[in-house]
Amino acid sequence: MASVRPLGPVPPLPVADAPEPVKRKPAAAAGKPPVQVPVPKPKPSAPGTTLDASWDRKLARGLVSPDRTVDLHGHGLNSAYLLLDQSLDRAIAAGERLILLVTGKPPRPDSERPHARGAIRAAVGDWLAASRHADRIAAVRGAHPRHGGAGALYIVLRKSRQVS
Repeated sequence: MASVRPLGPVPPLPVADAPEPVKRKPAAAAGKPPVQVPVPKPKPSAPGTTLDASWDRKLARGLVSPDRTVDLHGHGLNSAYLLLDQSLDRAIAAGERLILLVTGKPPRPDSERPHARGAIRAAVGDWLAASRHADRIAAVRGAHPRHGGAGALYIVLRKSRQVS
């Protein structure tokens, strides 16, 4: 038993994975008010993390057809961002579920000349995460070759909630 060592301190769980603290009634202290224990609120899921397996299979096999296609070819960063934001706004208003975002393929690694291409593709993830529509995006996935492959992305929107 001499070779058994303690593991050391256990690191705390991240807030999102930590179990909710149990609210207990504090023991009656001499005239002190009870201590309020903050309860962490669950964070809304980030874009691209809440897609069920059937959607993933359909997208991977190219079995779905996009409701809207947004082509960012020929746009600079500013105009591409504005077009993406306006397109998301229109798609959500129309109740659409799947957007095909064409960004263009990244340059080949064996290309002879230096490229400044791929700036839009690199920025799209940040744009969607910081978008005013981020809570409406269920997932972002790479497109099937029939829809553009490495040069395109699928943006899956959440179902709109009908208020009765």
